[in-house]
Amino acid sequence: MLNYGGWLVGCLLCQVAVAAEPDPLNSPQWEAMHTRFLNGEPYTFDSKVKVEAPPEAEDSLNVPIALRVTDLPDIQEMRVFADLNPLPHVLNFRPKTVPPNLAFRMKLQQGSPVRVAVKTADGMWHVGGTYVEAAGGGCTLPSVGTSSGDWSKTLGQVSANVWQRPDNNRLRIRVMHPMDTGLASGIPTFHIENLNVKDAQGTLLAELDLYEPISENPMLSLDVGKITTFTLEGRDNNGNKIAAEVAP
Repeated sequence: MLNYGGWLVGCLLCQVAVAAEPDPLNSPQWEAMHTRFLNGEPYTFDSKVKVEAPPEAEDSLNVPIALRVTDLPDIQEMRVFADLNPLPHVLNFRPKTVPPNLAFRMKLQQGSPVRVAVKTADGMWHVGGTYVEAAGGGCTLPSVGTSSGDWSKTLGQVSANVWQRPDNNRLRIRVMHPMDTGLASGIPTFHIENLNVKDAQGTLLAELDLYEPISENPMLSLDVGKITTFTLEGRDNNGNKIAAEVAP
């Protein structure tokens, strides 16, 4: 006979153990973030997952963030979020054949933990983060492009460069887009939703889902191994397409 009572107690104890791991950043919103972005699934705070950022943001509209993951196999997805932002979800990154390293800039409305959660094939989320102090206003100000009215002239234009290095080439992409959050009075949400990075043969290297807190005219940098030629495809939430070819 199956011992359902023992099984139930074991599951409850497992859930308690998962929830009981203390948050190293002591955020009042951690449990809400765990439920919302990790679906309440098992997690561990892991030193293999690093978030690099300035301790204090000089510009709340452009806070530089760098993600680096070492020695974690079979990564399925990386989710970036800021606990105390009014729009906490920053981006999702799914590296397919490239290293799980990414740099970008984001908006911060106030001081907040900035985290990346990395899901591996065993269903475990590995979480790293850092706290960034910010003066405020990053999410509620209109973009420069929208304020000036010039955004439509350059919408979707892509500039990029490839730095060839002995160990790992570095691709930097900039896409012109206002990335309006919808929190500035009278200005609706308008942001890039996804970008796919492929090699010259069409092999998918990485997928990115971008959300409102990504800075205006997003600049993204990622390691790409020995590859030097790329195609970029994406769209925004109004259906505008993004397409470009990148060569050294």
